[in-house]
Amino acid sequence: MQEVKGIKQIIEVNGLSRDYTVAKKEEKRMHFLRRRYETIHAVNHISFAIGAGETVGFIGPNGAGKSTTIKMLTGILNPSGGSVTVLGRDPYRYRMENAGRIGVVFGQKSQLWWDLPVTDTYTLLKKIYKIPEEVYRRNLERYTECLQMKEFLLQPVRQLSLGQRMRAELCAALLHDPEILFLDEPTIGLDIVVKKQIREMIRQINQERKVTVLLTTHDLQDIEEVCDRMILINHGRIIVDGQLKNVRENFEGFHSVEFLCRVPFRNDIELPGVERWMTQNGSFTALYHNQKLLPAEIIETVLKKYPVEDIKMKEPTIEEIVERYYIE
Repeated sequence: MQEVKGIKQIIEVNGLSRDYTVAKKEEKRMHFLRRRYETIHAVNHISFAIGAGETVGFIGPNGAGKSTTIKMLTGILNPSGGSVTVLGRDPYRYRMENAGRIGVVFGQKSQLWWDLPVTDTYTLLKKIYKIPEEVYRRNLERYTECLQMKEFLLQPVRQLSLGQRMRAELCAALLHDPEILFLDEPTIGLDIVVKKQIREMIRQINQERKVTVLLTTHDLQDIEEVCDRMILINHGRIIVDGQLKNVRENFEGFHSVEFLCRVPFRNDIELPGVERWMTQNGSFTALYHNQKLLPAEIIETVLKKYPVEDIKMKEPTIEEIVERYYIE
């Protein structure tokens, strides 16, 4: 495995593609029906690398290629083209070898046995992954407590609520101490409390055990609270790949600076790059393009004219950034 600036690249993707052939509506030729086919490029020659210990949000609209990419990284699907290595191996050819070193949660598919109590599923996973007794007990106690699962451990999986099941799924994926955690829509349909528990758990295992996390989600708050890096994919291609901080700073959209001031704004400041000034009780805000103007210039100009009591700077949210790229 390659290393970049001292960080081991444990996931490497180069020109990765996955195509599907789908049947179209039959067309009539003379007295015969002829079936037509179309090739769908679900993933279209994408390349990226993920280092050990990174937390990466892999996002995009429905049909963008997110889940297909996750399935290739976990060895479920074989690529149509390009190459991928996970932990130094081809994940499709070495699916069994990699299984003991990765954890996977698919939000809409369960790895739990439907008619068994949750604890019985965990006992089976202990044997499947050959987890040492000490490690199994330590992890089960820790995740049961952190995810507040004690009340339903003895219930059959089919009797669990969605929130309970997703907490149990995350615990199941972590019992064997994986090096990489693949999460595909882990918070889909969950309430705010359960989402918070799952996000906190993901942050903890990343910070304490340096588990690499690749997360797909439509809830961009997941990305805000869990991930340091964002990969945006659309129509099978990567549109954006960068650290969240850099993505915000380089976003060619509106940023703002809010000034708390007891003196009413007199609309007497003109600065090229400021789109408009907004006023509300006790404050006024400059909405500006960061590519055309530095916030320091706005602050300096305002301080010369107004007795400012406080200043707040606001960067665009991930939702605003993603929405702009979707529209484009």
